[in-house]
Amino acid sequence: MAMAASPGPAGVGGAGAMPGSGPSSFGFDSGLEIKTRSVEQTLLPLVSQITTLINHKDNTKKSDKTLQAIQRVGQAVNLAVGRFVKVGEAIANENWDLKEEITIACIEAKQAGETIAALTDVSTPHHPESGGQITIFTDKTGVIKAARLLLSSVTKVLLLADRVVIKQIITSRNKVLATMERLEKVNSFQEFVQIFSQFGNEMVEFAHLTGDRQNDLKDEKKKAKMAAARAVLEKCTMMLLTASKTCLRHPNCESAHKNKEGVFDRMKVALDKVIEIVTDCKPNGETDVAAVSIFTGIKEFKMNIEALRENLYFQSKENLSATLEAVLERTEDFTDSAYTSHEHRERILDLSAHARAELQQLASVWMQAQSKRTKSIAEELELSILKISHGLNELKKELHSTATQLAADLLKYHADHVVLKALKLTGVEGNLEGLAEYACKFSEQREQLVETCRLLRHVSGTEPLEITCVHAEETFQVTGQQIISAAETLTLHPSSKIAKENLDVFCEAWESQISDMSTLLREINDVFEGRRGEKYGYLSLPKPMKNNANLKSLKPEKSDSEEKAKIAKLGLKLGLLTSDANCEIEKWENQENEIVRYGRNMSRMAYSLYLFTRGEGPLKTSQDLINQLEVFAEEGLKVASSAQAFSKQLKDDDKLMLLLEINKLTPLCHQLQTITKTPVQNQGLLKVDKCITKTRSMMAILVQLLSLCFKLLKKLQMENNRWVSVTNKDSVDGKT
Repeated sequence: MAMAASPGPAGVGGAGAMPGSGPSSFGFDSGLEIKTRSVEQTLLPLVSQITTLINHKDNTKKSDKTLQAIQRVGQAVNLAVGRFVKVGEAIANENWDLKEEITIACIEAKQAGETIAALTDVSTPHHPESGGQITIFTDKTGVIKAARLLLSSVTKVLLLADRVVIKQIITSRNKVLATMERLEKVNSFQEFVQIFSQFGNEMVEFAHLTGDRQNDLKDEKKKAKMAAARAVLEKCTMMLLTASKTCLRHPNCESAHKNKEGVFDRMKVALDKVIEIVTDCKPNGETDVAAVSIFTGIKEFKMNIEALRENLYFQSKENLSATLEAVLERTEDFTDSAYTSHEHRERILDLSAHARAELQQLASVWMQAQSKRTKSIAEELELSILKISHGLNELKKELHSTATQLAADLLKYHADHVVLKALKLTGVEGNLEGLAEYACKFSEQREQLVETCRLLRHVSGTEPLEITCVHAEETFQVTGQQIISAAETLTLHPSSKIAKENLDVFCEAWESQISDMSTLLREINDVFEGRRGEKYGYLSLPKPMKNNANLKSLKPEKSDSEEKAKIAKLGLKLGLLTSDANCEIEKWENQENEIVRYGRNMSRMAYSLYLFTRGEGPLKTSQDLINQLEVFAEEGLKVASSAQAFSKQLKDDDKLMLLLEINKLTPLCHQLQTITKTPVQNQGLLKVDKCITKTRSMMAILVQLLSLCFKLLKKLQMENNRWVSVTNKDSVDGKT
């Protein structure tokens, strides 16, 4: 599985910091995840291609070319199943408690793959000739049964492998906790350095495992929670280093110990949160009791009143009234806040009172409608529903304006971090009176930010953004307290370099969170104004690729059936080429060879493009597709560059042969880059068509290039071995 970029904004450096992007490199198990994902991606589209083929009408005549394509699909499925089974068996051998279940599922998958290969073989009696033409299948039922068995067995293996991954994460977490306990009790610098080195390695392993898991999560809410927990662990790793060193340097300083304990406590909470997400259960059977935000409450209430159009007895008047009161009660977070302006407070109270009055009017008409089914009553009910909906929309606007205006003013006021700088200065000067003054001002600033995050959560508009608001609120609360304790330690020991370094680390984390809050505010505004869809990158998740400015006008398109069929056909051919490329890649002994690595990246991206043509996968819009193609073209140029470097080791004839293939790939990469950067007006579908056609051509050349490089590499190795053998023989003869 591909490792996600570290969550959160720019990560803190130092030993044990959470890593950036790149595949996990911690032993056999992590490699199994990569292989399982790769083979799964190869296998499932091929099965769907078989489904497409068998859905043709029985009386349709097919040419030899079509039958060869059918046979090719069947063989590709069987090869992919073979690779999948090998990975499954490897997982089974490493996990004896699941070995029997995985082995049975692998046997079923292998049988299904062989059956599909046999039934799609044009040379078998299953494809009799009729009138000079060969029909597609006479044993369609057999293929369907085999495909179902294959999907069932593959699903079993993947679910069992998922249990293995969960076990890996729990084991990794336990190792981190055990090492943290040793770090808490350490008494010497030398011992601390040794243990922290081990801790750093364990944290990196945990980061890779949880990053893979984060990528796999389909639930956006869980994904945001995982990202927030990983962001805490990333930042706290560096804090733990400096806080622990400060404690060791000043063992009798109470504020230093308080500062260190705060870091350890927060890391333990974050580690527990990761396990909750992974196992989908809370300790001691607890339940999530987080209060519903105002925007979510209004959304649910509006759905309830709109349901009255279809069913007048949907629910009772009391329940509807209680739902509204629960929503309006939460607006007290705004009206009771000392930071809400008088104008905003009065407006919120007026709109709340108006909503109550409109509900009373709705209830009156509602009761009449239950007894009198007349047109005029129905129209009056509709008008009442529209009025209360409009009133609640106005309330949402006012709440949004209140929270976002407060946040914007705060960010602007604290942009220069005056209080933070003053705290640092008082610490270096050893000024205890100045510390007390600025610690009080900083605490007030912290409370402002904490309360603002609480208000922003009410108007965030999506669950992932709600989680990000909660994460920001907790970060300001905890980091603020730790900054004060770190400043106190420095003030008591003004000449201590490690105490100053420790305060700097916490101040950097604070400034980073302020920057995050600015981005959060922008995202909340985007959602409220409808500029962003349901799915997009969140603060603590890897950021999406930069997009070319001229693609702003490109929106998801709906094509007619003819255009859809054309793109689907292109996608089907692309899927087959992806399978061919994977087969070529599997031949290489050295999977870390640059040509192989870049080729594998291209194959994975081509698979995503194939899914896009079927309306599936991670790419949702044409804009997503263009982003992916820009990277695809770059990877193609990397393949060409690596192959060019390899050609320098070859003799003239072989070198010329390889350069001819490279010269076919490089222009296509540049052409694809040109297409992706060319602005289009209402011709998004045409651009998609061109891009996929160009991608298919590049994949066809990639398959040839991989095959040629593999053969030339083998030839080169044989020649080198022969030269070594002759040299050794000459040496022996000389001695004789």
